[in-house]
Amino acid sequence: MIPLKDKNPSYSVPIVNYILIAANAVVFFYELSLGPQLDKFYINYGLVPSRYFEMVARHTHPITRYLPFLTSMFIHGGWLHIIGNMWFLFIFGDNVEDRFGHRRYFFFYMLSGLAAAALQASLSAGSSIPTIGASGAISGVLGAYLVLFPRAKIVTLIPIFFIFDIIDISAVLFIGFWFLMQFFSGIQSAGLDTSGGIAWWAHVGGFLAGILMVPLFKRRYST
Repeated sequence: MIPLKDKNPSYSVPIVNYILIAANAVVFFYELSLGPQLDKFYINYGLVPSRYFEMVARHTHPITRYLPFLTSMFIHGGWLHIIGNMWFLFIFGDNVEDRFGHRRYFFFYMLSGLAAAALQASLSAGSSIPTIGASGAISGVLGAYLVLFPRAKIVTLIPIFFIFDIIDISAVLFIGFWFLMQFFSGIQSAGLDTSGGIAWWAHVGGFLAGILMVPLFKRRYST
């Protein structure tokens, strides 16, 4: 299922959402300029789980160890990776920002990303594969959207073999189905070396964190 848009107007300009999309784009174009140095960039600024659990890693500088929890959220592994993530953020982020307010939305987004990274790292402690991407933070946005706008309609492209159909799906069904896919994919991949794969548990962690944090960030008056 591919979301095309939502039928859920926002009543303010999603400034922070636009800034986040722009920041991810700037970092991605910087990655494209790195050439053979790109892998080193991934290692240095992506989230490498073994960095936090192996004894030798504990002697590294605190900034070197913990900065990737933030920087990994703005790094992507290819055109499809960043386009898919930014498209979801564009569709769902504006309404969440509208309900939270600009400042609260920014901190909500970052905390969702941190929660996603923490769960992914803890469940793949021995992995030396960098985890990168904004999908953990965006999963938090989806969790908040589900709580705040469960009845909103998502205009969705449904590919069935070579036939494509466009239908309206409620947010609770669209996001609920999306989450179940992440959860069961995470279980299926447990214990596997998913080099070049998807950090399913980052999606799960970000999503659950997003749901839990809604009461803390939602403004007390309706917009």
